[in-house]
Amino acid sequence: MSLKKLLTYLSVGILTAGLIYAFILYSKAFSPNTSFSESKAYVLIPTNATPNQARDSIKQFVNDWEQFESVFKQFEMDKKIFSGRFELTKGMNNFEIAQALRKNVPVRVTFNNQETLQDLAKRLDKQLEPTAEEFIEIFTEAKFLEQNQATKENALGLFMPNTYEFYWNVNPLKVRNTIHKEYIKFWNAHRTAKAKEMGYSPLEINNLASIVQKESAKIDERPRVAGVYLNRLKKGIQLQADPTVIYAKKLTMQNFDTIIKRVYLNDLKINNPYNTYLYKGLPPGPIAMSDVSSIDAVLNAENHNYIYFCASVSRIGYHEFATTMEEHSKNRDKYIKWIEERGIK
Repeated sequence: MSLKKLLTYLSVGILTAGLIYAFILYSKAFSPNTSFSESKAYVLIPTNATPNQARDSIKQFVNDWEQFESVFKQFEMDKKIFSGRFELTKGMNNFEIAQALRKNVPVRVTFNNQETLQDLAKRLDKQLEPTAEEFIEIFTEAKFLEQNQATKENALGLFMPNTYEFYWNVNPLKVRNTIHKEYIKFWNAHRTAKAKEMGYSPLEINNLASIVQKESAKIDERPRVAGVYLNRLKKGIQLQADPTVIYAKKLTMQNFDTIIKRVYLNDLKINNPYNTYLYKGLPPGPIAMSDVSSIDAVLNAENHNYIYFCASVSRIGYHEFATTMEEHSKNRDKYIKWIEERGIK
């Protein structure tokens, strides 16, 4: 065989081998390789993750790990590990998976009914990388509280309920500052001046708003409820708000997951500053995260002479209001009879 033919055969062989290798590489890179049944899955890679930690985070979502890892290395994507939350779509090939692991996808976080700062921290903990302990530490930082004339008891009022967008591996300080900016934005010059005119600070208005919110789920009724409590505060009468008793009971039990539907006479004796049957004025802090409608209901409270109110038995969800104890007693007796007939505990 001539040298020319030999070189030709060698060239063809090398080209064929190259094509076969390219085909294998292409097949590896562009073959579907996901292992989850849902339409989407999210890979969470911790901050400062080691290669082994990153591998463990990814591995559960990939069908053929060796195949994926070879492609990952082929594209030199293993040289820098990114932390964050990464979205995978069912049926992605290895190349698409590798690309997806370079795009940090934000989390939409919504909260509006937390009763304590700890509840808020736990809710954030479940959706973001920082722990509840880290959130509590940054939420109750001494300098932050001092700057906002707040305490650990009323610090929940510094954060406005809303829907926020954060990266999963966000710094807890950024979370605090972002949520607090909504509070600053809400308490504009007009609302702040209105609170001052009423003789209260924004945080005190928030405390009262949380009681109004727990007392009535009907937004259209909240200004009237707020008016009752403001009348009682002006007259130096205890608020005697059942939701504060429920809060005091949960606080005493150290269990905010329990559901309490009815307040008994013994509950009114719970010696806790949140029990407004025993302690005059506003409680030390909010009994829940107040929404915008509740705060505005206090700032725009209805001007009337009502001092009492009781749940209505004819308009479920609403209340019957009264100016005298005699009227109130009649309304209360109707309600007690109604709940006892239904065996509500």
